[in-house]
Amino acid sequence: MPKIQVLDQNTINQIAAGEVVERPQAVVKELVENSIDAKANAITVEIKSGGIDFIRVTDNGFGIDREDVPNMFLRHSTSKIRTAIDLINVSSLGFRGEALSSIAAVAQVELITKTKDSLTGTRYQIEGGKARDLEEIGCPNGTTLIVRNLFFNTPARKKFLKSPNTEAGYISDLMNRLAASHPHISFKFINNNKVKLHTSGNGNVKDIIYNIYGRDIAFNLIPVEAQKGDLKISGYIGDPKISRGNRSYENYFLNGRYIKSSLITKAIEDAYKPYTMNHKYPFTSLHIQIEPSLVDVNVHPTKLEVRFKNSDEIYEMIFDGIRGALRNKELISQVKLVEEKEEVKEIKNVAEPFEVNRRASQNPPIQNPSGHNLPSQSLGIEKPKDLSYVEKQVKEDQISQTEIGKLQELVSEPTKFIKEELEQLSFLTEESVKEHRIIGQVFATYWLIEFDEKLYIIDQHAAHEKVLYEKIMKDFKGKTITSQNLNPPIVITFSMREQEVLEQYFDEFKNLGFEIEEFGGNEYAIRAIPSDLDGLAQKDIFMELIDNLTGEVYNQEPDILIDKIATISCKAAVKGNQRLSTREVHELIGLLLELENPYYCPHGRPTMISLTKYELEKKFKRVL
Repeated sequence: MPKIQVLDQNTINQIAAGEVVERPQAVVKELVENSIDAKANAITVEIKSGGIDFIRVTDNGFGIDREDVPNMFLRHSTSKIRTAIDLINVSSLGFRGEALSSIAAVAQVELITKTKDSLTGTRYQIEGGKARDLEEIGCPNGTTLIVRNLFFNTPARKKFLKSPNTEAGYISDLMNRLAASHPHISFKFINNNKVKLHTSGNGNVKDIIYNIYGRDIAFNLIPVEAQKGDLKISGYIGDPKISRGNRSYENYFLNGRYIKSSLITKAIEDAYKPYTMNHKYPFTSLHIQIEPSLVDVNVHPTKLEVRFKNSDEIYEMIFDGIRGALRNKELISQVKLVEEKEEVKEIKNVAEPFEVNRRASQNPPIQNPSGHNLPSQSLGIEKPKDLSYVEKQVKEDQISQTEIGKLQELVSEPTKFIKEELEQLSFLTEESVKEHRIIGQVFATYWLIEFDEKLYIIDQHAAHEKVLYEKIMKDFKGKTITSQNLNPPIVITFSMREQEVLEQYFDEFKNLGFEIEEFGGNEYAIRAIPSDLDGLAQKDIFMELIDNLTGEVYNQEPDILIDKIATISCKAAVKGNQRLSTREVHELIGLLLELENPYYCPHGRPTMISLTKYELEKKFKRVL
């Protein structure tokens, strides 16, 4: 057996670096979080070659005293905590004392720093964990950290990095999240001498979202606000129509820290479930504030994963907050006959050899006469001379209703036109229904309805599906579901896995109206089914239900069965290519009025869309 030896300090540091420094993105994350903890309100990150060759992070924070500089790069040296007890209430982003030592172990690092009370600054160089120089230097207040030649002494680690463009993309994603999680800090990100991101730091979250994600996202945001005791959630979620095919736009921040949490992800997606199609994921930018003692951020060296003490409360708060925001929003998608290209804002390249001029060049937010910051400054909307500009923007649907109020802050009192736009009637209210003019049915599937200078188009199948779905869910929760006896019964042969699912959900099947009993061997007899399935292919539907449950990875939850049976029962809905009378459509609209979410079917497809009169007039060249 090989003899056991104690590793030398250099090897220990490189092993530790492997836990913290996976790629250049991790270096940027640790350095920027240190700048945030130093109370900086302006942070610039510059990289070259994807951060592999060069990373520079400059801030205007507290700076570091000269005598503390060498200790910064020792393992487990930190200014954030003193004892293990402090870990319970830690609120800073960095606190382990591993980041700088880990970075210095695998790179060439240069530190330049100055506190506001010092006459001169300090320059310190460390390479591969070994100190090189410590000297005085003239520099502005704050700290600059330069990291060169990452993994220069560990080539095996370096060859596992992606291409410079890919690594730069990871850093760009990180900077976007940092900017969104700290709107009161001005961030600048420079990649190969090109400015890719520059935020004002004025605290306007919506401006930052526009800056990062563009106009389509920014103009389809829904605000979220909820609070329960010390737990608070705020921010924005996206209209379901801007959902994406992956979770990259699901962002949430805990006490200012970007994290990943299966609990929070589940709460978000469960809240959106009635509004989105399968394999579509929403946009969120949510800020969660929680008492530090109720969360453990010390789970993983990167501090990306956390554990909660009050997980049930957090789930309910996020779920209720999102579901409430969606419920209070009319979610009828407005279509355009001609898609207009979004104007791309060009950010001028700025040469910043050492960031000396950055602070001097920063401009304060532009103020209007009322003293408020220009609300739409980063949205590319200049101050209009009069309200005719605002009216034109509204008519052309160039801005959302929420932006109208922002523009009005810059000009005189709103005109009658603007007031009417702000006070538009919702399509699905008892008062609005009286004003509906049903034009007729097209393609034996869609109904055309004129209302409030818009053309609404209802998909009769999707709408009826949603009505049936809500009815079945209501009947189940109210325990008013009735059964229909089958004569003869349906006999089905099940595999062992299918039998396991059947036994696991036996009580739920019974509550839904199924009567099932063993028939011998691997066969079971279905002697009764829910009345809502009467007249359908009962065996096929039941097997589809079993197949879906067999494939579930989290099939311990009884609500899954309820949701799936309700979804499958919607096969009884009126189909496309089926003629309906005007009276039947009136009845269908009346049933939609009673629903919590009439805008999307159980599969996440829209039940209705709208088209403005103005859009039609543009197509016919009545307006230009």
